[in-house]
Amino acid sequence: MRDEERPLAVVLAGGLARRMGGSDKPLLLLGGRPVLDHVLARLRPQVSGLALNANGDPARFSDFGLPVLPDPLPGWPGPLAGILAALDWAAAAGAGHVLTVPGDTPFLPADLVEQLGRSVADGAAAAFATSAGRRHPIVGLWPVAARDALRHGVADAGMRRVDDWARSLDAVPVEFPIGAVDPFFNVNTPEDLRTAESLLGL
Repeated sequence: MRDEERPLAVVLAGGLARRMGGSDKPLLLLGGRPVLDHVLARLRPQVSGLALNANGDPARFSDFGLPVLPDPLPGWPGPLAGILAALDWAAAAGAGHVLTVPGDTPFLPADLVEQLGRSVADGAAAAFATSAGRRHPIVGLWPVAARDALRHGVADAGMRRVDDWARSLDAVPVEFPIGAVDPFFNVNTPEDLRTAESLLGL
């Protein structure tokens, strides 16, 4: 993919992480590096620019040298607010689409943008990842033109599920194979972190 075709990407790094005792999951150490470092390393070759979506003190992410975008809506409405922050940021940059991924997925595929972008190039409004028949709608390539509809859906209509947003756009599911590890394995619990340690290098 040529540089001018690579989308912007935003890592959703601001979840409440209740199963991790409230810690920032992207900042947990995996193989001696923050989980977020692994996510960014997977993304950087595929995108033209990166930002983080997170609430609270942005200084905790200062080592990464990236813009930190807070939710544009109050009340912790969930990951859709992060996707809206991504769309607003991409719109300000003049981009047509933006990729979003969770900040706790250290094994993202190297061809993520290529595969999702192929569906959009074929005429889909949006595309998101699946693996082993499971939907991962937070891992999606979204049209910036839909940001006002998303803002209305979250702020006025009470939409909270990313899957509902994907369905409203007729987003195309794109299946990714599972090799030694599911590329969308996410670190939700201390047990998941230990599993991820054992999967590093596979």
